[in-house]
Amino acid sequence: MRKALVCTLLSMGWMCGLFAFSDSIIIPLNRQYFHDKIDQQQLAVDKLDRKVDQRLFTSGDDSLKARVNVSLFDRVDECQWRIESNDSLKSNNDKVRHLTYLENYLQVVRRGLLRKEIAPSEIPQLFSGMLKNMEVADTLHDYLSQVRSYPYSLAKALTDIFPDFPLAAAAKKIVYEKYALLHPDQILSTLDPYLGEPFADRLLEAAARNNPSRLYTFAQSKSTLMGKAIHQSASPLVRQIALLTETPNGLMYFPFLDNLAAERQSLQAIESLIWPTGKPFDSLAYFRLLVQLEMQYYRKIRESNDTPVAMFGANGLRETLHDRAIRHFIEPINQLHDEVNLNIRMKPIDSLQPIDLYFMMVTGENDLYTSSFKHSFNRMVERMGKNPRGDSLLLKVGFDQFRKFIKVLAAYNRLDPFLKTMPPGFAASLMKTFVSDLDGSAQLEASIDVADSYASIQNPTLRSAMLQHIVENETLAEQEGRLFGKHIYGLLKQIFISIDSSQPNKNPDWLNAQQINRSSLTDDSGRIVEQVFFYGDDDGRLHFPGFLQSFSAAEWKITHQPEWVEIRSRKGNIHIYANRPLDYDANLDDSAQAHLIRYLDEREITPSIVVHRGHSYWLPATIRRMPLNTKIMLIGSCGGYKNLKQILTLSPDAAIISTKEIGAGDINRPILNYIHQSLMRNEMLDWKKMWEELTVLFTREKNKSIRETWENYIPPYRNLGALFFKAYQRMEVDQAP
Repeated sequence: MRKALVCTLLSMGWMCGLFAFSDSIIIPLNRQYFHDKIDQQQLAVDKLDRKVDQRLFTSGDDSLKARVNVSLFDRVDECQWRIESNDSLKSNNDKVRHLTYLENYLQVVRRGLLRKEIAPSEIPQLFSGMLKNMEVADTLHDYLSQVRSYPYSLAKALTDIFPDFPLAAAAKKIVYEKYALLHPDQILSTLDPYLGEPFADRLLEAAARNNPSRLYTFAQSKSTLMGKAIHQSASPLVRQIALLTETPNGLMYFPFLDNLAAERQSLQAIESLIWPTGKPFDSLAYFRLLVQLEMQYYRKIRESNDTPVAMFGANGLRETLHDRAIRHFIEPINQLHDEVNLNIRMKPIDSLQPIDLYFMMVTGENDLYTSSFKHSFNRMVERMGKNPRGDSLLLKVGFDQFRKFIKVLAAYNRLDPFLKTMPPGFAASLMKTFVSDLDGSAQLEASIDVADSYASIQNPTLRSAMLQHIVENETLAEQEGRLFGKHIYGLLKQIFISIDSSQPNKNPDWLNAQQINRSSLTDDSGRIVEQVFFYGDDDGRLHFPGFLQSFSAAEWKITHQPEWVEIRSRKGNIHIYANRPLDYDANLDDSAQAHLIRYLDEREITPSIVVHRGHSYWLPATIRRMPLNTKIMLIGSCGGYKNLKQILTLSPDAAIISTKEIGAGDINRPILNYIHQSLMRNEMLDWKKMWEELTVLFTREKNKSIRETWENYIPPYRNLGALFFKAYQRMEVDQAP
């Protein structure tokens, strides 16, 4: 507190009216302690910007900075003196209480700034609110209305300043409701003490909309307070979720939650279609119901920008549609990939209509084998009639996930045949739409789909038109002042031009990274460490022996451990660690990976190369455990945008070798052998040279299946989706304030 007394004119209610300070005011020793505590809190706030000058640096205009600093220093000082001089505060306890409010205010501000719970711009409003409530400390006539009117951050701060107010308990309930609506994921774990409050039902509905599956889990425990509240809720949505816990096979109806709660469908009507009387479960009827629901929900999103509760998330429509497509159609035709007779091979999808096949291929883009996709596409076109019209199909599905469909068509060289099934003008418009409206982070996945598609398109006319549309969108974004859009389209343009360029040195540096020096892969001990993730299913157990046999005793030494193997090169200082594919039903493969990682961590051994050996559905587990800043990653099917984003967020510079199918041992072994041999010879890894040499090797391969599988592998320099995401990350960093 400033010790010099100033005569000032302020407009601050009872504390800050017209008042001439007198230097005759003497602070009793028994209250000096409380003034000192306020001064200490001011100093602590002052130090937040690492400079003690009774000013706190904040962003914003000069006027805001002035208001913030006055609210923290000048006016707090003056209020201290006014408390001492205010005759209406007659007792020592009254004055101590008000001094304590000032101390609380400074503590709350400091804590809020440190935790980023309070914005600097909110400080003046909080100070004014504090003064107002100090003024009415005895009547409290509008304290609760003020708490209600404030946003959560200020309402919480205000209640922390006045913890002893008679209405503090009521205020805290208001604050909790604000918190819960801001953090609906926390409602079910924090609501118990408030289940009797009027707002409890409203919060249960918010929890249901945020995560219906989690509410379903709580509803299953009917004997708990939360379970009882859910089953007694007046919310149609909450009540419907509770009802499903009492329904046989309740989770199968989860995707229909929105329709069931709104009484657009009934459980009985759905059940009669998928469990006909006296007949077994009809998987085809269920899948078709899901397809119709997908189109209905997507139409709702497109027309009203209202996302159905049961669209996404655990047991939601998209997840269930994917699960059923794999279980009933994709896995059966994949398992028959060696069957020559197509009538037998494709029999599991005989009953699917073009729309059903469309959604099967879109939702299963990362699960279909190449041959499975191509034959499914052919069946879809055949079932569209003598004169198939791709434009009619897209209109029927409402263009739902059409970018994903174009991407997968391009990946399997079926885009050009599909475009030929529609009028030229429609096809041109479709591809123009495909690359339009990519502004903003919400369209990041769509932008990556566009990037991936370009690399797969073989038709030079189509590629040229696509690049032209990108350039047009970049120009338009620049003209309209949409800088973010200009940058997005600029990145796509650079990437597309680079893949067609015969002069890579003209490309930006981040596009010329086609080589990796050995030194970038070594740790502080000069080792190059590689970790291989195996999974204990049939596929993992089948290929693990062949993996070990690929390391010749002349060049490698294998040390066997109960849960993993260590493979060391006899020259080149390469260390490979691979967990054994132990029984996944008993969770032993997971334990082996965890124990191996702990073993490596304890010895400060950090892998720079990661190999994922297994189906795409195991990939999230590998990503969860992959080391930060992995430099090379060899995976099977990437599993889509979500996995790609996770990989490159953890390891922004990772060079990713992937395939459109699951990784094949007959392909992975030559790739890894090439990498290992290059590193043993202390050579730089040149991805383009490596790919050219391996392509010659596989072109001579007599086994047609291996030749075709190789064609589905994607080298790092042609993984345009990954290149785009890396460039996008750099752009975000460069544009950060």
